[in-house]
Amino acid sequence: MPTPEPTAVRRRTVLGGAAAAGAAGALAWTPPAVAQVRRRLSLPYGVQSGDVGVDGATLWARSSGEGRLAARLVSGGRRRPLRGPLADAGSDLTARLDLSGLPAGRDFTAELWFEAPDGTKGESRRVSFRTAPDRGSRGTSFVWSGDTAGQGWGINPDIGGMATYDAMRRTRPDFFVHSGDTVYSDSPVAESVTEPDGRVWRNVVAEGVEKVAESLGEFRGRHRYNLRDENVRRMYAEVPVIAQWDDHETHNNWYPGQVLDDDRYTERRVDVLAARARQAWQEYQPIRTADVRGRGGDGFAAARIYRRIARGPQLDVFCLDMRSYKSPNTTGLEDARTPILGDAQIDWLVREVSASTATWKVICNDLPLGLVVPDGTNQESLSNGDPGRPLGREHDLARVLRRFKAAGVRNTVWLTADVHYTAAHHYSPERASFTDFDPFWEFVAGPISAGSFGPNALDATFGPRADFVEPADYPNQAPRGEKTFFGHVDIDRHDRFTVSLRNGLGHERYRRTLEPAPPR
Repeated sequence: MPTPEPTAVRRRTVLGGAAAAGAAGALAWTPPAVAQVRRRLSLPYGVQSGDVGVDGATLWARSSGEGRLAARLVSGGRRRPLRGPLADAGSDLTARLDLSGLPAGRDFTAELWFEAPDGTKGESRRVSFRTAPDRGSRGTSFVWSGDTAGQGWGINPDIGGMATYDAMRRTRPDFFVHSGDTVYSDSPVAESVTEPDGRVWRNVVAEGVEKVAESLGEFRGRHRYNLRDENVRRMYAEVPVIAQWDDHETHNNWYPGQVLDDDRYTERRVDVLAARARQAWQEYQPIRTADVRGRGGDGFAAARIYRRIARGPQLDVFCLDMRSYKSPNTTGLEDARTPILGDAQIDWLVREVSASTATWKVICNDLPLGLVVPDGTNQESLSNGDPGRPLGREHDLARVLRRFKAAGVRNTVWLTADVHYTAAHHYSPERASFTDFDPFWEFVAGPISAGSFGPNALDATFGPRADFVEPADYPNQAPRGEKTFFGHVDIDRHDRFTVSLRNGLGHERYRRTLEPAPPR
C-alpha cells in the first residue's frame, strides 16, 4: 500500500553513548579475568524459535562475532545437547538449528549460545516453545498481525518502544504469525517526527536506517533495527513465530521485473533488490533452512516461502507468498488471468488443504482478498474494484475457491494484515458475482508498529460483507497503541474458533466465534 513519509526533523542521533563510553574505558587497564569475559561472544539481538509444529521447530540466534551455534534442549527434566552451524560474515553472524523428531504436545526450553573459535562458551539466553499435540482436542491459541517500523515510525523510547508486541505476548499465545512487512526497507527512520497535533515522536536511530535499503548490508540492518526493541526480543524468546514476507521487505508495491521510478535509489532493478531483501529476510527469520518432511508435513524449502505448519488435529496453518509470483500492477481488468499466486502455489495450496485432516485450515494471505489497494492508477491488490466476474488476478482466487468446493474442503479461515487497520469480512456466494464457492471468513489486523490508515473499499466479486471495521482517525496515524491492532484466535476443546480483534493497548474491539462445520 502507499507509504507517505511523515514530516521529519533531520538531526543525527548518537546512539552508542554507552558503547562509546565503553570504548573510552577500554583505554584504561582492565584486570585479565574481566578482559576474558568481555571477549566472550554475546547475543545482542536475542534468541527465537519458529515454525513450531507437531514434531519440529527451528531455533535462531545472532552472534556478536564469528562462532558456532550450540544449544541445550530441556524437556521434562531431560537434557539434549545440540551443535549447530557456524555463524560468520556470510550469514551476517546469524545461525539456525532445525529440530525434528520432537515429542508432540511437550514444553521445551532451549539455552542457546555461540562458541568462539577457541572453544570459549559465550553468553547464553533461553527460548521456550511447545510442540503441537498429535491427538485429541486440547485447545490452542495464537496471535497475528503485520507491519513493523513503517512510514518512518521507529522505536520510540518515550512510549516504551514497540509496545504492541508486549500486548500480544501478554495473551500467552502458542505462536505468532507475522503476516508480512516484517521490516520497512523503503522507509527511512529519522531522529524525530512531528505529528499533526504537534507532539514529537522520537525515534531510536541506527546506522543505515536513515536511507532506503539497497545493499545486502542495508537490508540486514533493517532486521537488526527491529530486534533492538526489548518488546520484540522478549516476545520472540517466549512465543514461536511463523513469518511471511510482503512488499516492504523490498520496496512498496513491488512485483518481479519492475524497474523503480524512485529517485532515492541508485539500484532500481527490483529483481536485484528483492534478491538481497530475500536473503536478509531468510537469514533473520526462524524458518527452516531446508525442506524438512516428517509428521509436521510440508516444510520450508530454500527456494520457496509458502509452506504448511501442522499444529495437530485442530489446526493446520498455510502461509502464502503473494509477492514472488505476482504479475505487474495494472488496472486488473484484463479478461485473461494475470497471476498473483502462480500455478505451482495454487496446486500446492489446494492439494495440502484438501488433504488436511485438521478441523481448521487457517490460510495466511499477506495481501487481503476483497479489499482494493491502489497503486497510483493501477491496483496492488488481488481485487480490482470491478464488482463483476473475476478479471486479472481475481482468476487465481476463483480457481482456489472453486477447487476447495469441489474437494469438499470445510472450515477455512483467511488471516491477513497489509492495509494498516482492522476488519472482519464474510464472503458468501449469495452476494457475489462469482458463486462457485462455499462461504468463508477473512480477518484483518495490523499494523503492529507503523502508520495506521483505512478503510479501503471492498470489491463485490466474491461477495464480501464488512462485519466490523476500525480504521485510523486520520491517515498515517502514529503507532501509539490506540490504532495499532492484532488478532487473537482461541480454539477451545470443542473446536470452536473464536477470533478477537484488539488494539495495541490490549483492548478488545470485536469478537466472533465460529462453529466447525461437519465434514461432507
